[in-house]
Amino acid sequence: MPINSFKEDENIAEVSKLKTLGRLFSYLLQYKLPILGVLLIMAYCVAVSLINPLLIEAAIDNHIAVKDFQGLYRIAAIAIAMNLILIILVKLRMYVMAKVCNNVLVNIRQQLYTHIQTLDFKFFDSRPTGKILARIIGDINSLKDVLSNSVTTLIPDFITICAVVIIMFVKNPLLAAASLISIPFMIAGVWFIQTRSHVKWQIHRKKSSNLNAFVHEDLSGIRIIQSFHAEDETRDTFHKLIKEHRDSFMDAVLYADAFGSVIDFCWGFGCVSLWYTGIVILGVEQVTIGTLIAFGTYISMFWQPIMNLSNFYNQLITNISGAERIFEILDTKSGITDARNVVQMPVIKGSVDFEHVSFSYDENTKVLQDVSFHINPGETIALVGPTGAGKTTIVNLISRFYDIQQGTIRIDGHDLKSVSIESLRQQMGIMTQDNFLFTGTIRDNIAYGKLDATDEEIIAAAKAVHAHDFIMKLPKQYDTVLEERGGGLSVGQKQLIAFARTMVSMPKILILDEATSSIDTKTELLVQEGIEALLKGRTSFVIAHRLSTIQKADRIFVIDNGGILEEGNHDTLMAKRGAYYRLQMAQLQDVI
Repeated sequence: MPINSFKEDENIAEVSKLKTLGRLFSYLLQYKLPILGVLLIMAYCVAVSLINPLLIEAAIDNHIAVKDFQGLYRIAAIAIAMNLILIILVKLRMYVMAKVCNNVLVNIRQQLYTHIQTLDFKFFDSRPTGKILARIIGDINSLKDVLSNSVTTLIPDFITICAVVIIMFVKNPLLAAASLISIPFMIAGVWFIQTRSHVKWQIHRKKSSNLNAFVHEDLSGIRIIQSFHAEDETRDTFHKLIKEHRDSFMDAVLYADAFGSVIDFCWGFGCVSLWYTGIVILGVEQVTIGTLIAFGTYISMFWQPIMNLSNFYNQLITNISGAERIFEILDTKSGITDARNVVQMPVIKGSVDFEHVSFSYDENTKVLQDVSFHINPGETIALVGPTGAGKTTIVNLISRFYDIQQGTIRIDGHDLKSVSIESLRQQMGIMTQDNFLFTGTIRDNIAYGKLDATDEEIIAAAKAVHAHDFIMKLPKQYDTVLEERGGGLSVGQKQLIAFARTMVSMPKILILDEATSSIDTKTELLVQEGIEALLKGRTSFVIAHRLSTIQKADRIFVIDNGGILEEGNHDTLMAKRGAYYRLQMAQLQDVI
């Protein structure tokens, strides 16, 4: 696949990082009790960290200076006890937050997956599967540290910074001001870096999504690649995507690493200012050794949380684009939804009406233009015509996979928009050329058409399409486990199982879209008998490339140029010597 043909990841609308972060944190509110416990633990930890420098100051100035070792031992015992409890509580905090964060990620992933399944075909038409997978897996995984550190870093470090500043100014305002003199430099540096870092990480996320989508598509089409000896071309494309992914990462990391450098510089500058002010300007007459050491500890307690917060912010900038991409999909509304006043579709009898229907997939090209027809219950309608004429579009509209721009589609007199989508589709059976088989047993795959199907119903459906005989020859028969996409079975066998899956659902309206094109002629003769039994008494729409398979249809629609060119049964259309006749002759000539 040439690199210039690979679609770039879609742009994400600009959203406030604070809004995205608030939305992400809202998931933590589902776990109020564990979070409250963690906050109480953090309160104790912050209190101990603030008390430790005061204990050091008291030990030096009040006990070591006067050689009061009994008092020193008491302070040491208190400090050891408090800090041992702190160590135990930190381990507990880590366990609780890990459990909460994993549960949140499970909830977000489940919500995202559930929402994606509700989206209409237009969403999937515009996005490769690999890019969707990148959001469900990679983007969600990237949120774990942000969620965890938001509680264990953001809140306690912010409280620590505020408490340290208050304590320092209460003890000695001049030393406090000297210690914090470099804060303006830090603010300017962080603002400069973050404005560029977020853009770089957004670009990196896009490159990751492109790479994931290409690998998924490449592996899915490996047979085609090897058949056309395209390994070198795909390797070159992969190499270019890898290079773009690496370069985007290096660009982003270049800014990310600058956070630490800015904080280290400001930290060091503050320490020099503290010691210079305390020793040279004020002197030991005004500042005790214990106070200087306590301030040295406090300045570390101030800048270390700043470093933690900068790392958290850096992590946030790195991963917030993942949250934006997740919420972008969650905010995507399906174009096909039930109206407020929909009713349940009654048991379908099978009449279908198109009334002046016009439809296009985009604004530029009309696929159907003012199409009207009436189908009687139980009729079998064959749709033929050139590729892209709109045959599949018609059956997709009947299933309401897309909504029309103009006109009305009715089933048994009910406008499709007036009935619930679920009650409509559960009475329809759809067979396509490339029917997907899931990893699992043959029994499970057939039962997918009717989840509560009995073994008798499953076997009866398989017999109806002549799949039973070959299934019984397999080592585990109906309990044979299929590999991905039915690997291990022939194309014809996979198609027969898909037929049985449709059969077991006993649909009221049946749609066969090139359903026999992958089956050899001998197998097709067997399947045709089963299809005829299935079609009996049901309204059916059959799209077929091989015109020999639809000669028994009640009516044949020749579709082209956005409408129905001809309509009638096989004999009538052949007698007209029109479009259908020319298609038959062309196909007959190809066979000869």
